[in-house]
Amino acid sequence: MGEQEKKVIFSGVQPSGKMTLGNYLGALKSWTDLQKEFECYFSMVNMHAITVPQDPEVLKRQTIELLAQFIACGIDPEENTIFIQSHVPQHAELNWVLCTMTYMGELNRMTQYKDKSKKSEANLNAGLFTYPVLMAADILLYQADVVPVGDDQKQHMELARDLAERFNNRFSKTFVVPEGYYPKGTARVMSLQEPEKKMSKSDSNENGFILLSEDADTTAKKIKKAVTDSVGIVRYTDEQPGLKNLINIYSAMTDKSVEEIVAMYEGKGYGAFKKEMAEAVVESLRPIREKYNYLLDNQDFLEEIYTKGAKKAELRAQKTLDAVYDKIGFIKKNY
Repeated sequence: MGEQEKKVIFSGVQPSGKMTLGNYLGALKSWTDLQKEFECYFSMVNMHAITVPQDPEVLKRQTIELLAQFIACGIDPEENTIFIQSHVPQHAELNWVLCTMTYMGELNRMTQYKDKSKKSEANLNAGLFTYPVLMAADILLYQADVVPVGDDQKQHMELARDLAERFNNRFSKTFVVPEGYYPKGTARVMSLQEPEKKMSKSDSNENGFILLSEDADTTAKKIKKAVTDSVGIVRYTDEQPGLKNLINIYSAMTDKSVEEIVAMYEGKGYGAFKKEMAEAVVESLRPIREKYNYLLDNQDFLEEIYTKGAKKAELRAQKTLDAVYDKIGFIKKNY
């Protein structure tokens, strides 16, 4: 498949904290496969991050750390375009145009906005309300064919498709109407302490999540402290949600099937299971952690990547924006 024939993928991640094992297994691990097949644009979406208050210095540091984690997890900066969202002003410009075509009722119906507005009444800003429009602009700027999204982003994805179609119908074909990509066979990674909840770095119990950047001993201890049950038999069943979650993680990190893992621990207790699972997870994460630390010690290299990435992203984004501005009646700059 030639470079020109490759379909385009866009995906953005907020630099709002360290990445968890859930982020890796739910997104980044599958991205390393997608990069072989698609032309990929991966962005640290810091403009989205400021819809909630951020410490400026922490945001800067976390943006660089996120870039390092992308590369450490296997995203190749030579083959993909990796950039910081705020370095490409066309995101904000297209966002404004799309805001004028988005209905208040559409944004009022967004379940993420409803949830966030209950939690953030003191900071109920317009950015939180129009967040899905900026997400649509991110996607449509690059004429993305495919967008990897989680279940919690399905509504936002539908809005991006609706806005592309609405613009195309009003002004003639301008945008590719993107498709959501929902990775098959990706186990949802749950909290190690509350297996009915998704693993999240915002969990108040730090034993509930594994960070990609933490040390090996910390990871092993968290796995050994993980909630199981009083059954004492290694089985893969909804009646043992804590154990089921651990088996899913074990399987995803080792490429052993669920059935193989259950068979391995027939007649053995949870102690042996957790000990060997911890060793397997730590070993799988070792090269990622080593590369991450190496990259953070090479800031000039990371700066080179995001600078080059932004230049490439801006070229593609400007082509789309020029077409949009022409269609809506904005006079082209002659300087």
